[in-house]
Formats: sequence, C-alpha cells, structure tokens
Amino acid sequence: MLKTLIDALALISTWEVIIAMFAASVYGLVIGSLPGLSATMATALLVPVTFYLSPIAAIATIVAASSMAIFSGDIPGALLRIPGTPASAAYADEAYAMTRKGQAELALGAGVWFSAVGGIAGVLSLMILAPPLAEIALSFSTFEYFWLALLGLMCATLVARSSPVKAIAGMFLGLLVSCIGIENPGGVPRFTFGITDLFGGIEPIPALVGVFAVAQVMRAMLTPEPPPLPRRKFGSIMAGQWKLTKKYHWQMTRGNIVGIIIGVLPGAGADMAAWVSYAMSKRFSKEKEKFGTGHVEGLVEAGASNNASIASGWVPSLLFGIPGDTIAAIAIGVLYMKGLNPGPTLFTEKASSMYAIYLMFIIANILMIPLGIAMIRVAAYILLAPRSTVMPIIMLCCAVGSFAIGNNMFGVVTVAAFGVIGYVMEANGYPVAAMVLGIVMGTMVEQAFVTSLIKSDGSILPFFERPVAAILAAMAIGALLWPVMVWVWRKVKPMQTAAATTR
Repeated sequence: MLKTLIDALALISTWEVIIAMFAASVYGLVIGSLPGLSATMATALLVPVTFYLSPIAAIATIVAASSMAIFSGDIPGALLRIPGTPASAAYADEAYAMTRKGQAELALGAGVWFSAVGGIAGVLSLMILAPPLAEIALSFSTFEYFWLALLGLMCATLVARSSPVKAIAGMFLGLLVSCIGIENPGGVPRFTFGITDLFGGIEPIPALVGVFAVAQVMRAMLTPEPPPLPRRKFGSIMAGQWKLTKKYHWQMTRGNIVGIIIGVLPGAGADMAAWVSYAMSKRFSKEKEKFGTGHVEGLVEAGASNNASIASGWVPSLLFGIPGDTIAAIAIGVLYMKGLNPGPTLFTEKASSMYAIYLMFIIANILMIPLGIAMIRVAAYILLAPRSTVMPIIMLCCAVGSFAIGNNMFGVVTVAAFGVIGYVMEANGYPVAAMVLGIVMGTMVEQAFVTSLIKSDGSILPFFERPVAAILAAMAIGALLWPVMVWVWRKVKPMQTAAATTR
C-alpha cells in the first residue's frame, strides 16, 4: 500500500498535473460563479482540452473544475439571489437573506469552509467504500452486471425532481440513442438511415456537451440579463467558521452522510444532495422559524452535502462504469478515452492511478479554501461580464471541442442537435440527466443482457438463480414498479377521500 501511495504521489507531482489542476480550479470557480452555467457544463467544456493531456492530468482537470464549480455557484446566489449552479439553488434564498442582513461574509465563508469539509468527507468515503466493493464486484458475472445497470437506470427515475414517468421517458430516449450504429452484439446497422457517420453510433461526450452547454446557451438567450452586482468591500471571509463548525457539528456530519449516500445513487448528484439536506436541516432544526430569514444552519448542512456527493459519485463510476451523476458520466467518457476503463480490475491493475485520484480530490478541496476566498473578493468583477460576451465564447468552445472529437463536422452537428433536444426536454419538464444516463449505460445493459442469454442458452431462469443477481433483480423490478404504484395511489386516494366525504 505504501509503495502504491508513493507511486500515486509521483504521478501527481509532475508540472503538467500541477498546472492542469490549478488552471482547472480557477476555470471551475469562474464558470460556476456565472449565473446559469452549471458545474456539469464546466466539466463538459473541458473534455476537448483533455485530449492533449496525460491520463492523470486529464482526470485532475475534471476533479478540480467540478469541485470548484459546485462551491462557486454559491457566490451569485448569496449576492444576487441567482444561483450559479443548480446545487446552489436549494439555499440561494437563505444566503441572500443573510446578505441583506449584512452577513454576506458569514454566508460565503460557510460556503467555502463546509464545501471543503464535505468534499474531503466524500473522498474518505470513496477510499473506504471502493476497495471492498471492488473485491465483491470481481465475483460478478454478466447476470449481476445486467441487473446492476438496470437498477442504476431505475434509480435515476426515482430521484428525479420531475414526474417519474417523464424521467422514464427521458431514460428510454437515451437508450434509443445508444442503439444507433453497428456496435451491438449482432453487428447489425440500427437507425443509421444510410448515413455512414451514424455507423459508429452517437458518442456520449458530444451528446453531453450539447444537452448541458448548448441547451444552456439557448435558455440564456430567452431569459433577461441578471441585475448588476452592487460594489462592496468584503471583511474577513473565514471569521466565525470554526465557531459554526462546533455549533453545527451534527448538521455538518449529517450533511456529509446524506451527500455520500445520495452521491452513490446513480443519476442523483450534488443538486439532489443539496435539496434533501436543506429540507432535512429545516425539518430537524430547533429553530425552524428562522429558516428563510437568513439562518446559516441550512447553508452548513447543504454546503457540506453537495460537495460530499461529488467524490462519492465516483464510487459506482469507477467500479461498474455506472455514473453517480452527470459529472461522473463525463468522467467515465474521459476514463475510457485515456485507457483507464472503469471496472473492479482498475483497483488491482492500476491501483496507483486510483490513489492518485483520491489525492487529487483531497488537494482540490484544500485548494478550494484559498482560491475560494480570492474568488469571493474578485466576484464583483467576474459577475460584471455581460452575457452577450460570455455565451458566444461558450458556443465557440462547444463547436471547436466537438470538431476535435472526431475531426469532422458530424461532431458539431451532433452537439447542435442534442442542444436542441436538451432545450426542448428541459422546457417541457423532462430531466436530461435521465437521458444522459440512458446514453452512457445503454451499451452496457444490452451487452450484459445478450451475453447472459448466450450463456444460459436463451433461458431467463439464470438471471434469478444466483443469490446476488436475485437481490439486484428484486431491487431493479421494485424501482421500476414504484413510479407506477405512486401514480395509482395518487389516482385512487382522491377517489377514496371523495367517497368518504359523501358518506
């Protein structure tokens, strides 16, 4: 283990990794602080850059940018009441209320400090959970992998904030996209319509850039420019944070635990973790009446939770290739591109690379404190950048990056098409995260299913005969039926109520 740790330190001690991590940290802070630009979008725009980096430096950029962007979304939320990222939306009103009370430093300081603490807690969960799970996963056959992948897809529909039916529809659309091309067990061209560029299928990365970056630019074109940030000088950002840590240590711990659990669930991510933790903080608080008036307790718990979920979201990603959230889905694409194929063997064959990822997460969260404080102080200048300048630059990055993926115009067309699809889906309440999960995991589900059928000579029984496969099957089928049961209950309950009142 010591030798592996020394090898990991050697991997991250190169100038390439150090510069890449620092540059990605600054980039993530800037993108996250601009209202409407999410951490997922920041990560997606980095993918073309990773082509020219070594595997460890490429992963370093993803780790640093995503961690920083999740935190810096708190800055416009606290100062303008406009959350920079969806994860910050859970407590933007509370943070803004604190700013109006003259406590902007306390609100933003809590965001920096508890995001860093939560991030480190998430890394510890990754270090503790991943190796033993990898040992178990080595005994998995294609039967278990099929049910595991299906369970991951179903979890995405359960945790969706919109209608579960719409989430399932989005997931099926993603699965349909993953069927395109000839890279299937039968080697038969599907949904290619005679277009040779479609024979290779739709790559996940252009689809991700389209639905998260281009769709966001389209939404920004149709929404008014946010109000300018009033100029002000900040006092000490970190003053009082240790006192808050001692006072709200249980809330911080609970936020870390909730964030870790939600991060491991496929498709959930930091957004869900922040909303659930803020709701729990309000539900169990001894000072419920203070929530909404500028009370820091909710910020402590939600801030710790959203960054804890970032690292723990890598657990299913590294072990099974099942993304814990949309950022992890992009990371999986980069891992495959760099030859670090996700799976339990990654922890045995390339253990030093795994330890390097752990160390990069820890360094990124430590860096968050000084860089976050600096970012808060220059926020007034960053937020003055007009949207009419920022959005064209983002579109240019999307176009250049998508062309670089395959060195042809088909990548650019793919990104544009998925931008339109993403915009239409979001406008009608269909979660794009469910579609992305379908695209990323569709091939894995199909290959595991077909391989298992070949093994069993066409029999379905072996899918349920192995103990672990039977447990996973029960969970996956339960997750599939749950939205249907909820829908039936909502239809039946008003009828029962109406019948009771007529009596």
